[in-house]
Amino acid sequence: MSTQIVVPPMGESVSEATVAKWLKKVGDAVKMDEPLVELETDKVTLEVNATTTGVISEIKATEGATVGVGAVLGMIQAGSAAVSAPTASASTSATKPAPVAANAPAPAAQPAVMPAARKQAEDRGINPYAIPGSGKDGRVMKEDVLNYAGKPATTPAAPARAAQPSGPRSNADREERVKMTRLRQRIAERLKEAQNTAAMLTTFNEVDMGNIMALRAQHKDAFEKKNGVKLGFMSFFVKACIQALKELPAVNAEIDGEDLVYKNYYD
Repeated sequence: MSTQIVVPPMGESVSEATVAKWLKKVGDAVKMDEPLVELETDKVTLEVNATTTGVISEIKATEGATVGVGAVLGMIQAGSAAVSAPTASASTSATKPAPVAANAPAPAAQPAVMPAARKQAEDRGINPYAIPGSGKDGRVMKEDVLNYAGKPATTPAAPARAAQPSGPRSNADREERVKMTRLRQRIAERLKEAQNTAAMLTTFNEVDMGNIMALRAQHKDAFEKKNGVKLGFMSFFVKACIQALKELPAVNAEIDGEDLVYKNYYD
């Protein structure tokens, strides 16, 4: 006997959702009330639980699909007999990650994963923290995930750009597009509405320039002798901005339709 996995009612004003993530795959054993799939609306993220014990026999709505209330997400082949065998393997597989749990403090030292890299890793079912990063301080970039997954590296394009130093550089090879979730889209809409209707203020922050001034005083004579121009403060400001954008790329990102575009123009 098969049981349908359906989209439950999600509130009076919510009629559809996006399939954010399947927690089970076809052939996995499930128990009653066990979470099967995460749905995301423009207000909340919710889990759909199993209404019976059995095995996932079919997935009808893949991740990223838009579904309405009552839509069929998948099927469960009910029956405790079907679950008895897989349960043992599931329990043994569940015990395998235990040694990793012993190294729980390790994530604190793990390098940062860029948003576009995380999205690529999730789409391919890869643990992004297991990928060697080539970015600043070992950050995992989108290219690292593509290379790790066996796709052709995008870096060969660099020699082509070096062969045409006088021509303008294309923005496409420096931008990363990440599709926003439904919830993030709604947050962006609300923030834009607030910007259009609320009074915007400017804040000022004081910065201790002591170390910068000392560094400039130390190198200004050698710099002027070598380059023929004086060493100003703008170079330090630009360097600080570039470093900040590498650590927080969302600061210089923009929203284009349903995509969040990260601009790596400093490369």
